[in-house]
Amino acid sequence: MSTDLTVPASDIARVTLASKAAPRIAIVAGSGLGGLAQRVEGAVTIPYAELEGFPDVGNVVGHAGQLVCGTLAGVSVMVFAGRAHLYQGVTARGAAYPARLAAALGAEVLVLTNAAGGIAEDLAVGDVVLLSDHVNLTGDNPLRGWPGPEGGNPFVPMSDTYDAELRARVLAAAPASGLRVREGVYFGLLGPSYETPAEVRTLGADIVGMSTVMEAIAARALGLRVLGMSLVTNVAAGEGLAHDEVLEVGARSATALEGLLTAVIGDI
Repeated sequence: MSTDLTVPASDIARVTLASKAAPRIAIVAGSGLGGLAQRVEGAVTIPYAELEGFPDVGNVVGHAGQLVCGTLAGVSVMVFAGRAHLYQGVTARGAAYPARLAAALGAEVLVLTNAAGGIAEDLAVGDVVLLSDHVNLTGDNPLRGWPGPEGGNPFVPMSDTYDAELRARVLAAAPASGLRVREGVYFGLLGPSYETPAEVRTLGADIVGMSTVMEAIAARALGLRVLGMSLVTNVAAGEGLAHDEVLEVGARSATALEGLLTAVIGDI
């Protein structure tokens, strides 16, 4: 296994050639949320298959499987329309590839979006949860085997994983979006099976999902500021657990969430 967080030089060259400017913000669009890429102006699209370092896993339904470079609200961005998941058999480091590529290209902020199951009783389908923290229950870590920057300290502090200032900007912009937005803790599971009722009772967190954690850990190791946003698409271990229903809820709330993200990005 590779012991560093670098990406192939060919991928850096490919994206640099496609981009008119170095990206300031990288965005990973989760299940059903890939429509944000359609808002990118001057868009240049790169299929993941053309990126040497992106895991070759095919596409999960609801994930377009492409990188879109351009501008959003006047800001240079790169939007990952879809991601690779641990449950597809990729390594933790492979799942963290968007964070690694974003850092290599000089991005300052990584925005991570996902579809998640709601656990907290006050959450409803269609709500948005800003990640204030996470619990990694996948059993893996993208920094495993990594010696640290330049062979230094691999013990990355995670006490401030999700940027408080960025969360405040989202909360300030939220009322105009029509979405219910609150903060909460994300439990990251391996998947692909959904959590059981007993697991939900044991977790006791706000939301639960199968992504985001690997990317967030790698991003912090590489010095990126991280903003995490979950769209509640089902009640954990309850109703709406079919993947097509997750996508349906995502589609209904996507326009409002895309508008909220666009407003926040223009303000960063």
